[in-house]
Amino acid sequence: MPQSPIPTTEVIVAADCWQDQPDAEDVIHRAIVAAAEMVDADVGDAEIAVMLTDDAGIRTLNSNWRGIDKATNVLSFPALQPTGPRGDDDAPRMLGDIAIAYETLRREADEEQKPFDHHLGHLTVHGFLHLIGYDHETDAEAEEMEALEREILAHLGIPDPYADRERMN
Repeated sequence: MPQSPIPTTEVIVAADCWQDQPDAEDVIHRAIVAAAEMVDADVGDAEIAVMLTDDAGIRTLNSNWRGIDKATNVLSFPALQPTGPRGDDDAPRMLGDIAIAYETLRREADEEQKPFDHHLGHLTVHGFLHLIGYDHETDAEAEEMEALEREILAHLGIPDPYADRERMN
């Protein structure tokens, strides 16, 4: 059986507030597929878990794993990758986990006057890029990651999420 270039993505709804977003899972799957197709990374035969949580849940994750006691919009937890050769009977490898907080996403989308699903798509792409090694700790890293985000989001028909910020500079 040929290997798919797209990772298997499981979406877990961990907070009831997501119930008013019935298309969230479809938005996430489209964003992962677009990102996987456009990056130069081995993501086939891999799995990703995306947890849709609330601000309280993501605050706990942020505090426990990063030592930052506040809610945030998205967190990514890349999985350690095996170093040895893979066998035909091996389970799919985990790329990692992404957690997205509903209230923060909703507030940011409203403040920035963008559709909820566009911001969800952006945060999903952002989280995915972290799982495959992109970061934004330095200006050069941020520029590279944001350029790739723009390209992927344009493919999805989502306007540049950084355009307003650049007009303000």
